[in-house]
Amino acid sequence: MIKSELIDKLAEANPHLYHRDVERVVNAILDGITDALARGERVELRGFGAFSVRHRPARTGRNPRTGESVSVKEKHVPFFKTGKELREKVDASREEVEEV
Repeated sequence: MIKSELIDKLAEANPHLYHRDVERVVNAILDGITDALARGERVELRGFGAFSVRHRPARTGRNPRTGESVSVKEKHVPFFKTGKELREKVDASREEVEEV
């Protein structure tokens, strides 16, 4: 699912809200998460999961095409850890698919 599909689905589920308002809410949530991560903060959505930033130190990598050693700079990358409820729901839905 892409962001526009999420917005459409939420707008359908909430017909009392304008589509543009649903879009603003989704964008505000995503912008809030992005801004918090940019400040190095952790964002936890109970039952869904937690977003955090992890530090990756500088290292020597390899160019897969040429095999040449390449210096990779240190960086900070976003990380998502699923919550217990989300893991259980995904696992239960996978079991249903496997039974069919």
